[in-house]
Amino acid sequence: MIHPDTELQFINNEIGHGVVTTKLIPAGTITWALDKLDREFTKEEFLNMDNLYQDILDTYTYRNNKGNFVLCWDHGRFVNHSFKSNCLTTAYDFEIAIRDIKPGEQLTDDYGYLNVTTPFRATDEGTKRKIVYSDDLPNYFKKWDKQIASVFPKIQNVKQPLSVILSEETKEKIRKVLSGKEELASILENYYQEKPK
Repeated sequence: MIHPDTELQFINNEIGHGVVTTKLIPAGTITWALDKLDREFTKEEFLNMDNLYQDILDTYTYRNNKGNFVLCWDHGRFVNHSFKSNCLTTAYDFEIAIRDIKPGEQLTDDYGYLNVTTPFRATDEGTKRKIVYSDDLPNYFKKWDKQIASVFPKIQNVKQPLSVILSEETKEKIRKVLSGKEELASILENYYQEKPK
């Protein structure tokens, strides 16, 4: 489920639609969380679908660490890629704002941690990276881990409208990390590597 202080907007002809904030979303806010209405498809289910459905899933899903395709039921599936993303996924089935996100700004993810099946050239943002690859996660996880760790303690200090859909297990893991009883899990736990045929 996407954060409630967002709406779907048309961005431009190149990008299409995107998820835009309607209010300030402070750093440390959970911006998306996997919920019971999101749909997970195995690779076998995907391969047995008609091309029309495969194209839709290729466009609107991410792959989890099991290699399954996850389709968000709400407009979370329209969050666009950025090499300078303002949100990062965590190992706890939720994403977090890694900086303050101003009203009218798009929520963005770096698709490099979403286990893309096919590399693609993204919009040039003046960054060193120009292409998203399927192995970006093992190559950049240390940088992303640092960004997550820098805002994770703020989880307890900002309003969290999505906390109601987090499982008790996830809430307990957050408490243990915040209290120092457990280390923050690495974003690398989300990595899926296709097995060679």
